[in-house]
Amino acid sequence: MPQWAAIFDWDGVIIDSSRPHLESWELAAKELGFTLPPDHFKRSFGMKSNRIIPEILGWATAPEEIKRISDRKETLYRELIRKNGIEPLPGVAAWLEQLRVASIRCAIASSTERANIDCALSVIGIRDYFDAIVAGDDVTHGKPDPEVFLVAAQKIGWPPARCVVFEDAQVGIEAARAAAMKVVGVGSAHTAASLKNANMIVERLDRLSVEKLNTWFPKSNVP
Repeated sequence: MPQWAAIFDWDGVIIDSSRPHLESWELAAKELGFTLPPDHFKRSFGMKSNRIIPEILGWATAPEEIKRISDRKETLYRELIRKNGIEPLPGVAAWLEQLRVASIRCAIASSTERANIDCALSVIGIRDYFDAIVAGDDVTHGKPDPEVFLVAAQKIGWPPARCVVFEDAQVGIEAARAAAMKVVGVGSAHTAASLKNANMIVERLDRLSVEKLNTWFPKSNVP
């Protein structure tokens, strides 16, 4: 019987969406007549658009204007995904299959809009691996607030203390810790050092094993 459940961040863990996100910000700026600060993408890492637009870009402060800009930017992102395609990160497919064989329930818990996740899932064809999706639209508070992870755990019917989060951003690691969950930091060799307080750090998900993560949890008849 499985002893834990898996909760995945989306961008940077399942897919590398950095290029289409950057391109869609650039397209939105050009189309709407705005200027992008040179370090905007790095500073906004892991944040939702409704924070990026007023806090990082300074493009708008009125909620309706923020929504208008955000909606257009995300539409451009989805158009790029459909046009150019996108692939799961190396090791993702093998890890998801290992979890499926072990009957471990899986959820996506991301600040990304549901439409973006659904779009990429349809392009990649891995929707069936996930028992639940919690997107930015489904929660009130973004990371580092733990809400998105707690909602995901509830949807798949597992207690937070028996969930493992897979994250590539420090704010996500903080959110997982605040939810009392174990967390695996996923990062390349040059980003791993920035992932603090993770229980483990790997460069790619297929470096993991179900057997190894089982040792984090005493046997129990849960959920």
